[in-house]
Amino acid sequence: MVVLRGLRRRWNAYKYRFVPWLAFNVRRQRRTLRYVPESSQDKIVPDEIVLETLLKVFTALLVNDFGRHVPALSLLPAVGRRYAQLRSAALQPGAGSSRSRQVLLSPEEVLFRTLGFSVTRDRSSLLSAGTGVFVSKGFVPKGALVAMYPGTVYRKHEPIFFQSLGNPFIFRCIDGILIDGNDKGLSRSVYRSCSWRDQLGPFQMSDVSWLTAAPQNPLAVGQYVNNCSYEKAANVCYQEFDVPRHFPVELKQYLPNIVYSHEIESHLRCVVLVTLRDIKQGEELFSNYYTIVN
Repeated sequence: MVVLRGLRRRWNAYKYRFVPWLAFNVRRQRRTLRYVPESSQDKIVPDEIVLETLLKVFTALLVNDFGRHVPALSLLPAVGRRYAQLRSAALQPGAGSSRSRQVLLSPEEVLFRTLGFSVTRDRSSLLSAGTGVFVSKGFVPKGALVAMYPGTVYRKHEPIFFQSLGNPFIFRCIDGILIDGNDKGLSRSVYRSCSWRDQLGPFQMSDVSWLTAAPQNPLAVGQYVNNCSYEKAANVCYQEFDVPRHFPVELKQYLPNIVYSHEIESHLRCVVLVTLRDIKQGEELFSNYYTIVN
């Protein structure tokens, strides 16, 4: 019985990569599919809104933990002064004191105060689905960015064979780019190595904390969002987003993605999850694993 349960868990993790199973289910479960008319038309909300949301959340995270970033920001005086002003505006009066003090909040609380909701990983409401992602606090309106899909970004020609073995966390973008969202084993080592490679002096170019149980970017949980079913309709959708070159260097430390290779100069690909309807506190997030591009 234990062996059968183990085999079933492995199958549930692998079946989305088994071509015959995919072909059968694409025909049988058409209402759970996601249709994209063209490879360039996958946008639920404009990229400008995605960028605005990320900048808002990342700025709030930096201001919340401002003291830790002072040495690095001293290399960018104008930028440092701007965040110092934002920090001053966020200071709260201390109890029984005429002076002000900053209260260090958890990343989840920063997200709640910034966007009005927080998300967390927990046991899925689906049987045998393992971990899922829930709205733990607040309310998420339709069309809101609710999570990000972290991981190493691979182009079509780059090696990912060994990382893909037994790995259910590889996301395929519409144009063939792959994102490995596995936080264990070889995938974990590759991501950390690429992150150290790209560090620019004191500035981190990506976030490695999503590999732990306490990510500094609370949005970086998208790889654990489960697939929709007949009983659980999709309430979020994946949207690809290329980080613009003018993205602030001091905020790149919260981006949970890194490119595998710099052989070809290109924008950093990220994938965000956007809500398809209003989502209330306590609801689990469900996405569409199957995308048909006409």
